[in-house]
Amino acid sequence: MRLRMVMASLVLAVASMTAAPAWAGPDAAPGSGAIPGPGTGTGTAGPGLTSGSAGPAPGSAGSVTPAVAGCDPIAGTECLLPFPNDWFTTNARTPTGLRVNLAAEAMPRNTMGTPIDPAQWNTADGFSPGSMLLAHVPGLDLDKTGAAPVTDVGWSLRRDAPIVIVDTRTGERWPYWAELDAGATDPARQMLIIRPAKNFLEGHRYAVALRRLKNAKGEDLPVPQSFARLLPGGFPSGELLTRRQRELRQTLGDLARAGVGAEGLHLAWDFTVASEQGIAGPVLAMRDQALSTLRGRSPRFTVTAVTDLTPEQDPHVAREVTGEIMVPNFLDKQGGPPGSNLNRGPGGVPRPLGDALKAQYVCEIPRSAFERPARPSLYGHGLLGKATEVRARNVRAMAGEHGFMFCATKWIGMADEDIPHVASVFGDFSAFGTVTDRLQQSLLNFVLLGRAMITKDGFANHDAFQDKRGRSLIDRRAELAYDGNSQGGIAGGALVAVSPDVRNAVLGVTGMNYSTLLNRSVDFAPFQLLMNDSYPDKQIQQICFALIQMLWDRAETNGYAQHLTDDPLPGSPRHRVLLHVAFGDHQVSTVTAEVEARTVGARVHQPAVADGRNPDVEPYWGLRALPGGPYPGSALVVWDSGTPAPPVANLPPSGPQYGRDPHEDPRNDPGARMQKARFLRDGLVVDVCGDAPCTAGPVGLS
Repeated sequence: MRLRMVMASLVLAVASMTAAPAWAGPDAAPGSGAIPGPGTGTGTAGPGLTSGSAGPAPGSAGSVTPAVAGCDPIAGTECLLPFPNDWFTTNARTPTGLRVNLAAEAMPRNTMGTPIDPAQWNTADGFSPGSMLLAHVPGLDLDKTGAAPVTDVGWSLRRDAPIVIVDTRTGERWPYWAELDAGATDPARQMLIIRPAKNFLEGHRYAVALRRLKNAKGEDLPVPQSFARLLPGGFPSGELLTRRQRELRQTLGDLARAGVGAEGLHLAWDFTVASEQGIAGPVLAMRDQALSTLRGRSPRFTVTAVTDLTPEQDPHVAREVTGEIMVPNFLDKQGGPPGSNLNRGPGGVPRPLGDALKAQYVCEIPRSAFERPARPSLYGHGLLGKATEVRARNVRAMAGEHGFMFCATKWIGMADEDIPHVASVFGDFSAFGTVTDRLQQSLLNFVLLGRAMITKDGFANHDAFQDKRGRSLIDRRAELAYDGNSQGGIAGGALVAVSPDVRNAVLGVTGMNYSTLLNRSVDFAPFQLLMNDSYPDKQIQQICFALIQMLWDRAETNGYAQHLTDDPLPGSPRHRVLLHVAFGDHQVSTVTAEVEARTVGARVHQPAVADGRNPDVEPYWGLRALPGGPYPGSALVVWDSGTPAPPVANLPPSGPQYGRDPHEDPRNDPGARMQKARFLRDGLVVDVCGDAPCTAGPVGLS
């Protein structure tokens, strides 16, 4: 709660300094402010964008021809719709054969009329593996249409589903849920959002079909004129529309081979997911350069303070050590402050700037280490927090009860020092890459901190980490582990995937994919105010979420989930992850943890919650139950504190009807800590709940 108050005050302070011009309302159409948005028919037509000569198909809806070069003529409403979309790519020598090619004229504009600079997006070779699919379908009623809601993901795979996603390489139908943006109070500006129930596969191309869509009266919605004229039998004029028709034929052919015909078709398009190299390549290059320089040794480090604690001061931790790790600085400013980008060389590969970045660390050594050396584990802090969160009583209790030494550094890019900069980015998303570039540097910082914890010439060789007889307080025979909570769970999955040393990890109150999380989190409220000032139109906001996820993928679990368990990245071992979630979490939507669990192949503890608690038709669809006995694999465990279920729409669980926030309950439960410890130590999931739902009471530790 204190963190959210700090965030709100800082963000509002930035908002007052960078206030945007007044706007017409929360759902103001692009033409209602000072600057008209692209693709609304209010600008000058770009080259080759003509209305065509085919005319509307019988019963088809009218359409607005895109007004800006770079729009897709297939939909004709807002620029960049539908999204993601291979229309916004070009052929290139990349692992996917494509390069994203977003036109500056087509990008969302803020209220100052400044379009988002697409430069960083145009380095990608495809779209996010967790892409939210966006389309604008005026008058759509999802209930009457029979589209699969978040409470019934399995419904999305039935043969007559009105929304179909097909992997064109395998012919496999992909599970999803569909929702209309509940934050858009103007129905005319309400976006259709289709979210994958497990992440798309890297490098694969997907075809999307919307068919037999209905309005609130149950009537068929007319096919958009712009789409109808491109269907077989249409005769579009102009080179651009002819090319679009040719590409659409390929999409329709892929759908037909999967059993999806053109009858009742309302809209269809395709998109390609970015490759492993396109997403993780920069961080892997940074990691490999840094580790090759070390040649198996510890990075240089300093110890700035050693604080011995009495049992009265802390019953679990005997000593705290703070200092700095010297890490190659791959950012483009000395010291890598907020606002830095990666220092990119030829081909976009990050290269060291020349100075060493000093990553601060804090280590908590348990009392038990003076009798038996402690197992080393990294710890990841929460949203926009700091390394000193490793001092939290629940972390110290975990250390003391189970013999772990936890060391932490900051998630720079999304740490306390970044708050003013992150807030300013919501005024112009052109600078969003500065957030995710610093986060990529933070992954390297954590990797090197971990290396210092386990190497012979690292921490174990310094008297700050030794007892009076010179014996190491760190068990160097034990494998390095990782434990993180909240943001430490969301970014922690990326760290685990790239770490050459971590094999077992606990991701606490976790999830992934900020484009799904933001609207569903109470923590986003102050940033939503800033976004409302700068990008007031709700359609544009959803497009912005989809865009920034493409950059966030490079530094959070969503971009790395395919490699989090049995398909490791080059230079990384196989991993096992334990996902702990809090039912009804107000800050991290647990629906994203379920997507993560499906993606990584985790099993779920059953019964997950008591009967009637989960509103889903088939709770935890697609997840197999944990077998009896200790399980040597990855798992999702739900901890229930009695909080009501969250909204099923893309809204935060704010208001008294949603009860108290259980976000901190799992980490404060002794049984949950016991389960975590066994998993970090042996990679085994043990049942600490007696074959019943796991329950955690209100926070007893802070």
